[in-house]
Amino acid sequence: MAQRVVVTLSDDIDGGEASETVTFGLDGKSYEIDLNRENAKKLRMGLAPYVRAGRKRARSGKAFQHTSVAPDPSAVRAWARSHGFEVPPRGRIPKKVYEAFDEAHGTASDAGAEESR
Repeated sequence: MAQRVVVTLSDDIDGGEASETVTFGLDGKSYEIDLNRENAKKLRMGLAPYVRAGRKRARSGKAFQHTSVAPDPSAVRAWARSHGFEVPPRGRIPKKVYEAFDEAHGTASDAGAEESR
């Protein structure tokens, strides 16, 4: 037996049947709202002067994150041993070792936090 599922959108303003979902953004946040033709037209007309005066963003809106490159673990181990730290031959390098390595080399990697997890 076949089954048919019908999804009906409700207008988020007046509760009637919606004909479309409108996506818009404000203050760095994206919103969706289900509207009938009349309410969608009102929204677009209300925003029209701002859209005309504004400019499109070139980026996707996702925040850019700076990442640091973790130092080579074998180099950290060799440095640590030569400076009196006890480090295992394999596996996790203690955070305090990464912190000392970073301080000695004037780097600020996030490797210690990532490696010690």
